[in-house]
Amino acid sequence: MTDGMHPDVPKLPDFLDDAVVAAWSASGAPLVDLLRQVHTPGRLTGFRRGGRAAVLVTDPRHVHQVLGVGGDRYVKRSHRARPLIGDGMLTATGEAWRSQRRLLQAMFTGRGIQRWEHHIAAAADRVVGRWAERARRGEPTDIAEDVQFFTVDTIWRSLTDRPLDQETYVDLAAVQDIVAALPADVGGAAALPSEVETALAALDERMHRAIAEARGRRTADGAPDGDAPGDGAPGSGASGDGAPGGGASGSGPSVLDRLLGAAETDPAYTDRLIRDELVTLLVAGYESSARTLTWAFVLLDRHPEVMERAAGDARAVEAVLSETLRLYPTGWLLPRQAVADETLDGLRIPAGTDLLVCPYLTHRDPEVWPDPEAFVPERFPVRTPLPPGAYLPFGIGPRACLGTRFAMREMEVLLGGLLARFTVETTAPVGEPVFGINLRPAGPLYARVRERP
Repeated sequence: MTDGMHPDVPKLPDFLDDAVVAAWSASGAPLVDLLRQVHTPGRLTGFRRGGRAAVLVTDPRHVHQVLGVGGDRYVKRSHRARPLIGDGMLTATGEAWRSQRRLLQAMFTGRGIQRWEHHIAAAADRVVGRWAERARRGEPTDIAEDVQFFTVDTIWRSLTDRPLDQETYVDLAAVQDIVAALPADVGGAAALPSEVETALAALDERMHRAIAEARGRRTADGAPDGDAPGDGAPGSGASGDGAPGGGASGSGPSVLDRLLGAAETDPAYTDRLIRDELVTLLVAGYESSARTLTWAFVLLDRHPEVMERAAGDARAVEAVLSETLRLYPTGWLLPRQAVADETLDGLRIPAGTDLLVCPYLTHRDPEVWPDPEAFVPERFPVRTPLPPGAYLPFGIGPRACLGTRFAMREMEVLLGGLLARFTVETTAPVGEPVFGINLRPAGPLYARVRERP
C-alpha cells in the first residue's frame, strides 16, 4: 500500500528526497544537475519543488506516450517563452493552434520547402564571402556570430522577402538575450531584467514596422498571387507547393504576405497575432539552427578527421548534423502537464503534475545509443529503426517542429558549403554548455579559417 491508498491503486513514481532538492536549490546549480540526480534509466522518477510535483520522462517508450500519443492529455502549462512569442503557434492550444499551424504548414512541408532555396543560398553566400575575406587577411572569425547572422538572414528573407541589413540584425539578434533570460523550466522565475524588456520593445517595433511596410506594398502593388489562406494546401496544385506563383522572388508569397492575406478574412489575425507568429518563426527559425551549427563546429574541431571526411560529402554533412542534434538538442527540456489523473507505465500521475521530457538525457540512453557520450556521425542514417521516442531533436507527435525540413536544409547548405571550401581551427577554448531555455555553448567561438587548396 502506498500513501494510504487501496492496494489496487497505482503507486506514484519514486521521488528524490526533498533534502537533496533543497541542497541543489541552495547551490545555484543548473536544472540539468538536479535532473541527472533524479534520472534512473528506464524508470519514471521525480521530485517536488515549490509545492509542485515534477516527473522526469526520459525512457523512449515514456516519451512516446507523453508526446507522441498523449495528445491533449499532456499539455503545456504555461510556455516559458510566452513573454517573447505571445500567442504564436508554439504557445497556442486547441483550435487556435490547429488553425495557425494549418495556415503555415504547406509553406514548410512537402515541396513547399523549395520556395526557400534561393533565400538559403543567398544567405549562405554572404557567410562564404565573409570567410573568404577573413582567410585572405589571416584574421580569426567568430563562428557563433557568423552562423547566427546566417540563420537570422535566412529566416528574415523567408518572413519578409527582404535581405537582412545590419540595423535589423541588431534588433533581431537580441532575441538570444531575451531567450537566455527566460526560465529553463515552468517553475522558474518569470520577471525579465530591464535591459531584456528594452530589447523586447525594440523587437516589437521592428516587427510592427515590417508589418506596416508589407501592408503598404500590398496596397500599392496588389496582393501577391496565391497568398489566400487556403493556398498551397497539399494536393491543391497551387503555388504553395513550390511552383512559381507570385511574390517578389517568383517563388510564392512570403510568410508575412500569407499572414496578411489571412488577416483580410480572419479577424483573429490582428497585428499583434501576426507579430507573435513572426517572432515565433524567428525564434524557431534561427535560434535552434544557429546553436546546432555552432555545436557542429565545436565537435568537428575536436574531430578533424570527421571534418575532412565531411568536406564535399553531403551525406556526411547530414550525418554530422544528426549526431550533433543527438548530443546537443537545443530543445533539451520539453515540459508538459497532466490535464487529468493519468497512469503511465503502471504508475499514478495525478492531475496537475509536471512532466519534464528531457531529450538531452533520452539521447544518452546506452540501451539505444552505444557509447552515448561519443561523437559518432556514422550512427546516421540509422540502420535499424529506433524505438519511438528515442530521437527527438525537433520533438515528436502533433506538436513536432513545423520547420524541421527548413532547419535541416539551411544547416546542410551552410555547413556543406563552408567545409567544402575552408579548413577550420579554433583559436580559443570553447565555453561550457549553458542549459537555459535552449542548450548553447557559452561565449563566442573564435577560429582561424583557411581556403582549401
